[in-house]
Amino acid sequence: MMNEKALTWEEAVQWLKSQPGQEELIKACYYDQPLIGAAKRFADSEEWLAVCELLSTWIPGKVLDLGAGNGIASYAFASAGCAVTALEPDPSNIVGAGAIKQLSQEANLPINVVESFGEKLPFENASFDIVHGRQVLHHAADLNQLCRELARVLRPGGVLIATREHVISKSEDLDAFLTSHPLHALYGGENAFLLKQYRQAMIDAGFTIKNVYGPQESVINYFPTTKGKNQERIAALLQKYAGRSVAKALASQDSFIALVNRFRTWRDHSPGRLYTFVAVKPQN
Repeated sequence: MMNEKALTWEEAVQWLKSQPGQEELIKACYYDQPLIGAAKRFADSEEWLAVCELLSTWIPGKVLDLGAGNGIASYAFASAGCAVTALEPDPSNIVGAGAIKQLSQEANLPINVVESFGEKLPFENASFDIVHGRQVLHHAADLNQLCRELARVLRPGGVLIATREHVISKSEDLDAFLTSHPLHALYGGENAFLLKQYRQAMIDAGFTIKNVYGPQESVINYFPTTKGKNQERIAALLQKYAGRSVAKALASQDSFIALVNRFRTWRDHSPGRLYTFVAVKPQN
């Protein structure tokens, strides 16, 4: 049962880890120990490989890992040869800046850890090639100001990738999403925006939006389901209508799977569904 006073993020995560039957969720969130094992698993995941594919033009480069949490993405970027600055305002040794420092030391990877918020970044203009945020923008106290700051610290031609951002279809859906979130009732830190709000904040900050991926259009968003498991689910659904051999043949075609995933994204209006945004700062 939750306390009347909101918990910290660290306390909320520790509470979750103490609950029976939550092992899969904890592992999917990379909160399991040892942290270096979780970080290595993220760096080997289909989600991260898909991120690397989207960022192939910019990796290796200078990276700002925004709202870096316990440092799993910072670890992955550093392992890929990038110069990484991890921005994380929470000092926690479990889920925050302290955890990143420990991970950096244990992995013998240089990660510069800065304890600050994204709405006022302590960096010079054009400091980074890549700004990365995994499940970060929806936490913004001021989304427009945050995007302006991200554009400011990116060099011309640099890229912003914001992954797994919660989206709602209408403002009235926010309460339903917050009620369904496993930890929001404990620490009160979750949020979601309309798709058009994310887009407009980026455009107003000066970004050119390169791609937007819906909940079923990239493994980045539908993780921890793998591409293979997603394909199996589509094949099983098709089999009911087209028979096993036809379903298997269609499900083996990447173009068909992509079409089905776009259709499933179009039909998905669930509160808090996940989107990924890739935007570039235009050359001067």
